[in-house]
This record gives sequence, structure tokens and C-alpha cells, in this order.
Amino acid sequence: MLNEKSVTNELKLNIFPLISVSLRNIMQKIPEHKLLDLEEIRLRMMKPFMLVKGNMDYMVTIKGELTNQLTDVYFVTKDDIEKTFQLISKGSVYALEEEIKNGYITIPGGHRVGLAGKAVLHEGQIKTLKHICSLNIRIAREVIGAADNLIDYLTDERKAIYNTLILSPPKAGKTTLLRDLIRQLSNGDAKRNIKGYKIGLVDERSEIACCYEGKPQNNVGIRTDVIDGCPKAVGIVMLLRSMSPDIIATDEVGRHEDVLALQEAINAGITIIATAHGNNLEEIMRRPIMHELLENRMFKRYVFLGFSSGVGSLEKIFDEDFNLIKHFS
Repeated sequence: MLNEKSVTNELKLNIFPLISVSLRNIMQKIPEHKLLDLEEIRLRMMKPFMLVKGNMDYMVTIKGELTNQLTDVYFVTKDDIEKTFQLISKGSVYALEEEIKNGYITIPGGHRVGLAGKAVLHEGQIKTLKHICSLNIRIAREVIGAADNLIDYLTDERKAIYNTLILSPPKAGKTTLLRDLIRQLSNGDAKRNIKGYKIGLVDERSEIACCYEGKPQNNVGIRTDVIDGCPKAVGIVMLLRSMSPDIIATDEVGRHEDVLALQEAINAGITIIATAHGNNLEEIMRRPIMHELLENRMFKRYVFLGFSSGVGSLEKIFDEDFNLIKHFS
């Protein structure tokens, strides 16, 4: 996990240089210890400058104080948005057109900048965004060791990995858990007698490996091949045909074409590790696509995360017949 020193360094190295001078000067006034759990930097034109930390948002004053009152709060200007967007895009919107039309840009360090503005359509499809009015800088965080307490429940007696689906409500840590699980399985674990697996990662939203110019900014292991920014169904088939993976991993399955691609990989003898939104088995079974996944017994392990002991808490693990294997207290 990012510690105090690494958070400070990351902000200075990869974030501050990409925001307007006015915002940078304010951010530099904020005591470092108040930025340890920083999650998002929110810029909305003509609205208060805001930071999100610990799932709470705070307005920022001209003096760099965090507050819930409007007194002395700094209001983001049009110039702040334009200068920040120019710095993030390096002055070349055209070069980032593919990312922009998806609504975000990945920057060094694996951080992502969400965009909002006027959508430009071509034949019913978003071509790009213009008149950018909001920016959301999301701070990327790795939690090394997040999967330590999980791996033993995902292997059989031969230490082969089960097809596994990780489920949780939004912002409950499933992507963080998946990232560390990929890292550990890719590197191998001699203490657990787990060999290193060749892993193909389909990172459709650039949130797992957080690639920047093709290079993963997060540690996803030494035997992991990443297809970044590619639709899951397409990426799964590409990896299956070209990279001979032992395991294919992806985030947030939920479309019918995802299910078909997962089935093709499983039928080819590939292990699947994936995530999806869901609070419990009953809720998931009510969703047609997820019902299809569960009904076909495509997964042998279902891992549920929650908030009982903080973000990313392991709650329950079920087997393919939905029998409870472990209830974490």
C-alpha cells in the first residue's frame, strides 16, 4: 500500500505537474498527513475545488484547508480546467482520442483522469468529448498482500487454481484484490508450493494494470501479459489464441458476450479469474447474465467482499454448489 512517503512522492512526481499552477499551489499547502488516504481530486468548472478521502468529500480553501463550509473555498475556474486538461493531454488531444472517447485518460503512475463534457457523436457512437467541464483525478493504489488470506481457498490438492468469481458492491476492493491475486499467481509462491502461472489479463478499463504507454504501472507479476483498453469478450479470445495462458483474468463481467468468451476459454482448459458487482447470491441470481454464469457452474469458487472490517474485507467464500466454505468474521 502507498505509505506516507510514497503518497507524497507520487503527488509531487505524477500529479502536481499535471494540474494548473493555482491548484498546485493550494495542494502544496495541505499538510502531507491529510493526503495519506486521498482517493480523488475533483475539478468542476465554477464549483468548489474538492478532495475525496476515506469515502468522504471535502472542499478546499485558498489556504489549503479541508472543510465542509463554503467560507473561503477555492472555486475551480475555466482556466484551471483548460490548463489541467492541456497538461494531462500534453497538448495533443488527437493522440488521446481513443481514451478520451471512453471518458478517461491514464497518466504516469497508473492514475486515471475521468472526463465530463459535451459528447461528439458519429453514427450514434461517441467520437470524442469537447468543452471539458469536469475532471476527476483518481489516485491509483496497490495493496501488496491483499490476497494473502484468499489463495489457499482457491487451490485444489494439486495446487491447481479454481475458476473463481470475486463479487462485491462498488468500491469494496474487488479490483485491488484481483490485482494482487494476479501478481501472486504470476510470480508463484514457493512457500505454498504454487508455481508461477502464465496469466493473460484483459484490462478493459485500465484499472488493474493501469498501463501507461503500454507499460503496466502496477505490479501484476512477471508472467502476466496485458491487453489494455480492449473489450473483455474480444480480449479473452485474443489471449486464448495468441498467448497460451494458464489463467485469464478480467474485471467486471456482465455482458452476454463476456459469458460466451469465458465459456470458450474454460472449454479450452483455461482457468478464469474474474470479478462482478454483487452483494449476495440471491441478488446475483436475479440478474439474467449472472444467473447464466451461476446456473452453468462455470466457477468453482465465489468470493464475496464487503466493508465489515474496512474496504476490501473478505466476507464469505462459496463452492460451485453454493455451499459456504468460509465465513470470515
